[in-house]
Amino acid sequence: MAPFHVSWQTLLEELDGLPEGATLITPLSHTQFGITDVQEQRVVIRVEDSDEKRPLQRDNFETLYRRLTDEPGGFELDRLPPDADPYPAVWSLHPRIEIDEDAGVIVETDGPTTDQLLGAAPAGDPADRSEPDLAVYADALLLVDALERHDVAILSETETDALVNLYTLLSDVQRNANDLRQDVADVLLTRLHHDRPVSGAFGSVQRTTRRNRSLKDDEEILAILEDAGIQRQRVMGIDRSKLDDALAVTEVSETDVYEIQESEYVRKADVDEDVKETRLQGLKEQLAATEGEEADELRQEIEELEGRIDELTSFRTGAEMHD
Repeated sequence: MAPFHVSWQTLLEELDGLPEGATLITPLSHTQFGITDVQEQRVVIRVEDSDEKRPLQRDNFETLYRRLTDEPGGFELDRLPPDADPYPAVWSLHPRIEIDEDAGVIVETDGPTTDQLLGAAPAGDPADRSEPDLAVYADALLLVDALERHDVAILSETETDALVNLYTLLSDVQRNANDLRQDVADVLLTRLHHDRPVSGAFGSVQRTTRRNRSLKDDEEILAILEDAGIQRQRVMGIDRSKLDDALAVTEVSETDVYEIQESEYVRKADVDEDVKETRLQGLKEQLAATEGEEADELRQEIEELEGRIDELTSFRTGAEMHD
């Protein structure tokens, strides 16, 4: 383990070498920020979409350094104060320090490390893209094509066969998207900490606990309530509202009469419609700018897709009409 002042100078050199406009992302809240000034005693940052600058003090960097190097398994990020999220992100630029988000720690290592530096957005080379083998992807392509073929601004004026196709595709997309959404949520639950929102390009999510109650056996509940001085008639039939009223005036606990199960889920916190619109506009411009041999290939793919769409939607419509 190198002395702090040696590692600090190494970190400052890494910060001085950052390209202009470099953006880092915090490991817990996934807040994006940039470095505006590097000094011996502090590093000044500016959070994305904010004009406010914030100094990160050298003493706090030293405290985190000593903790992460003193513990063999690294320092648990959950133990950070709420406003200290940028410190480990900056430390990750050091060549011997990295963040393991899956394990929720920041550690010192002798091997190659990764950092919290966001790379430049790719130029959008179609060769770098591949078609995922997912039902929701195929259904979404068909739905997008159908939406482009028909003006759905006024549904009452849309032809019946077009509405049937749209309804079928929307149902398929909804079902398959929900399945994939749950799979994504299951993985996200292993990575979210402290009920802190985690942000992406299109919005943010957070870990939330859902609490479900189910009544225990009627006779067991009535016996407990009678022991507490509550007559059966007051809660006969175990009406939940009456039962809750009875619990409010006795020392009987909620767990005595309810079977309580808690489950965790991912709740959508917000959606950034501006980012979505910008991304969609960029895709449209990229398509419009396609020329030459690539354009011919794209047109051929579109023609093949149109044939698949006509065949599939005709089959689905005919099948549903005969049900």
